[in-house]
Amino acid sequence: MNIEKPWWQSKTLWGAAVTLFSAVLGLTGLELADGDRASLTELLTSLGAALGGLMALYGRITARARIR
Repeated sequence: MNIEKPWWQSKTLWGAAVTLFSAVLGLTGLELADGDRASLTELLTSLGAALGGLMALYGRITARARIR
């Protein structure tokens, strides 16, 4: 695996976060269905990519030097 990507675009990372969140909900007596877990993982992955894009735009707008 030689392809690099930002951490916020990792479905594995977001899937792990959703799994941990589901476990905490289970401990409190609430359940999260499998379909909801998959949807939440996709939503968080897309949100992470959007936030990364916004961070890149902000960085370019506030930069003090030109790109060569």
